[in-house]
Amino acid sequence: MNEHNAQSLQSGLLDPAFVRELEALRRRLEIRARSGASGEHLARRRGGAAEFHEHRAYTAGDDLRRIDWAAYARSGEPVLKVFRAEEDVVARLLCDGSASLEFGQPSKLDVARRLAAAIGYMTLASSERAQLVVVGEGVRREHTASRGRAGLPALLRQLDAIRPAGGTDLTRAVDAIVRRSPRPGLLVVLSDFFDAGPLLGALHRAAAAGHDVALIQVVAPEEVQPTLEGDFSLEDAESGAVLDVTLDAAAIEAYVLRFAGLCEELRSWARRRGARYVRVRTDEGLEDAVRRIVSRSVD
Repeated sequence: MNEHNAQSLQSGLLDPAFVRELEALRRRLEIRARSGASGEHLARRRGGAAEFHEHRAYTAGDDLRRIDWAAYARSGEPVLKVFRAEEDVVARLLCDGSASLEFGQPSKLDVARRLAAAIGYMTLASSERAQLVVVGEGVRREHTASRGRAGLPALLRQLDAIRPAGGTDLTRAVDAIVRRSPRPGLLVVLSDFFDAGPLLGALHRAAAAGHDVALIQVVAPEEVQPTLEGDFSLEDAESGAVLDVTLDAAAIEAYVLRFAGLCEELRSWARRRGARYVRVRTDEGLEDAVRRIVSRSVD
């Protein structure tokens, strides 16, 4: 284990067994970022020219100039050419730091931080760049991007420093990243997605701008399968508002349906846009979650 790996383990976000798994997976992590100047790219490293990689089905909003008309003439189905570009692309890790992430045991934030650390490790170990953006307390904190293994300790310190508080505005944060990005890259959103904002519109704009979007929804088991029954005074972790409710079978069923609807919205969007959507419970092993992220799963 080299010096940078040893430093990374001091944060508690990455343990030796986890790092060994990440080393085995990192070469399979693809970043598919599209650029209007040179078509669609599967970015790996800096230097060199683009080479053809594969075809991808056309979806609404794609650049019509990238359609392979010869393939369309043969099949009758519009497809785009995807090129493997040997260029430098940044992985932007948008981490929800709002108060709702404090829930769970371990907390949703702890799991989100470890997943962000894992993706950051795989990116940096492949000599690419990673940048952390934290949204919480009504503000957005955008850290400087790091490059290579030497940038890992700084990234882990930034993740360790996140303290859950207040509300969040993921929609505004995603739009800000799109506006400020000199060119598209991997955009990973780690959140429980309990945000009332019009997030799907912002995600659509990010994908249309060429970003390779990954949605990682971190939830506690009690949020998936609630077991409470009776009369309760519930306090919103983000707003502080208190609501007296009766949790009977009908109320629980209504919540379950609403939660399932939220998950289905995220899943359907990811499927339409060729994005990743991985739902991670706080009581599950993270190695399997990382494997699903790398394999571009839509859970």
